Amino acid sequence: MVNIPSHLTGRVAILHTLSQWERAELGRDLRRHGLSYREIMHHIPVAKATVSRWCRDIELTEEQHRAIAERTGSQAGTPRDTQHRRRAEIARLRETARVEALDLASHPAWVAGLLLYWAEGSKTENRLALANSDPALIRMFLGWVGAYVMQQPRFSIRVVLHAGNDEPAAREYWIDQTGLDAHGFVASYIKPEGTGHRKNHLAHGVCQIRVRRSTDGLHRVMGWIEAIREKDLWSRDYAPRRVASSIGRATDS
Repeated sequence: MVNIPSHLTGRVAILHTLSQWERAELGRDLRRHGLSYREIMHHIPVAKATVSRWCRDIELTEEQHRAIAERTGSQAGTPRDTQHRRRAEIARLRETARVEALDLASHPAWVAGLLLYWAEGSKTENRLALANSDPALIRMFLGWVGAYVMQQPRFSIRVVLHAGNDEPAAREYWIDQTGLDAHGFVASYIKPEGTGHRKNHLAHGVCQIRVRRSTDGLHRVMGWIEAIREKDLWSRDYAPRRVASSIGRATDS
């Protein structure tokens, strides 16, 4: 059996307290960590068809496939080209997004949100996700997703705290700051003492926002980022000339 990190084993340990949606998210996280369907079923007692439905849009790396094959002694983990349609669909999503970016680039709010996600957002979760301790930044992300990425997005929120923080107070703080329903908050994650993190703990912790069913939205955003990166508006060749010319005008005046 593959070793899984403590933040996942902790959720497995309280499986009986998790909602159906939270169990599905746990199954998806286990899959992203490289577990086979059968290994996921060892931790979450559900039918294989259920696990398959949860994880159908998650693609493992070749290394993860090889590791599964070595653990199971079968060919079940051998990479096969069964995702060609999905890859083609993703390519279409990203290409459409790259064209969209040409028009959206004139929207300052879109540019601000995109740069925020480029810098702070998750690129590996296979869905839109962002974590930060600044409530204004979190609210900006929530509004940007609804305005530009998806219609009527649904959010999942986790508060990450250190041992000794007031967990109920932190949850109430983020409920108030985000304006989201308490039902969208999943179990908080409490970092144990001695994990080498910051000494000055944030009173309200860090708010992790994940957008449910946002795989296509993530590919759309990544297409936008690719388009902006290709324009390279802030390249070393471009920015100094603008700065120099501005300084020159200020000097002349």
